[in-house]
Amino acid sequence: MPVNNQVMAKLNKIEELADRLHSTAIHLLRQVRAEDAATGIAPARLSALSVLVFGGAMSLNDLARAEHVRPPTMSRIVDALVSEGLARRTVNPQDRRAVVIEATEKGTAILWQGRKRRVKFLAKRLSRLSEVERKQIEGAVRAIQKAMAK
Repeated sequence: MPVNNQVMAKLNKIEELADRLHSTAIHLLRQVRAEDAATGIAPARLSALSVLVFGGAMSLNDLARAEHVRPPTMSRIVDALVSEGLARRTVNPQDRRAVVIEATEKGTAILWQGRKRRVKFLAKRLSRLSEVERKQIEGAVRAIQKAMAK
C-alpha cells in the first residue's frame, strides 16, 4: 500500500473513532441530563448557573459568551435565576459602573446536589461493568483528558 493510502487509512480510522466517541458522548450526556429534571430548573438556567458555580462570578457579557448566547438572552436567564434566589447581581468592586453575577448559596447547593445525582447515575451504570472494564474506562478518560488539553 503506498504511503498516501496508509496515511489516509489511518486518518479514516481516527475519524471513525472520533465519530463513535462523539456519538457515545452525546448519548451519555442525554441520559445523565435526565437527572437534571429533579432540580426543577430549566436547562438554560441550570447551564448558566453551572458556569457561575464552577467558573466564579462574572459579567453578563462573559456569561453570555461562555453560554454562546447573546447578552439580551442571558439577561433574561439571569433575571430568572435572580428571581428564584439562585444568583445575585452585585456591583463590580473594580468598576462600580459594572455588575457582576454570582451564584447564591442556594444556587450552589442545588447545583452540587444535581451534580451528585448525575455522578450517582453514572456510578450505578459503571458498577454493572467488570473491574477490568472500569480500568479500561479509567485509562480512556485519562487519554481523552490528555487529547483535549489545550
